[in-house]
Amino acid sequence: MRVLIALTVLCMGVSTARATDAQDLIGNWRLTTATRMLVDTNELIDAYGGLNPTGWLNYSPDGRMMVVVAYQGRKKPIANDKMSDEDRVGLHKSFFAYAGTYSFDGKNVNHNIDTSWNEVWTGTSQIRSVEYKDNNLIITTPPFKFNVDGKMSILTLTYKKFP
Repeated sequence: MRVLIALTVLCMGVSTARATDAQDLIGNWRLTTATRMLVDTNELIDAYGGLNPTGWLNYSPDGRMMVVVAYQGRKKPIANDKMSDEDRVGLHKSFFAYAGTYSFDGKNVNHNIDTSWNEVWTGTSQIRSVEYKDNNLIITTPPFKFNVDGKMSILTLTYKKFP
């Protein structure tokens, strides 16, 4: 009986995370949460303007990938032809998108960027750790200077597979 209880307790503690293979990545993923840890203070904050940013990630079977994210609470200009430079700056700072190829080693995905909203990223490789847990794809960045405020940050992005 003690063995049965011990096995039951052990099984309850087993995480639903599992090794990820390349097939797990393929498809369309909707961003559900985005958190940002400030490296200097370990403070955890919303990464993209609030609890509900809008974002999509796609990994195709042919090795191409695309990501697009719009921060929550973006200010909508009056009209396209009436946009001020201030409007444009605000929109640029609250949005990002890039595309390219990807490779995956079972733990890290490497995004080889050939097109980006920010030309600094075009031609670079962005490496992210990947975990597949509870039917979510969890992507974590290495520490980097956040483009809006320059603070060293680590982002954790959780995506849900979109049918």
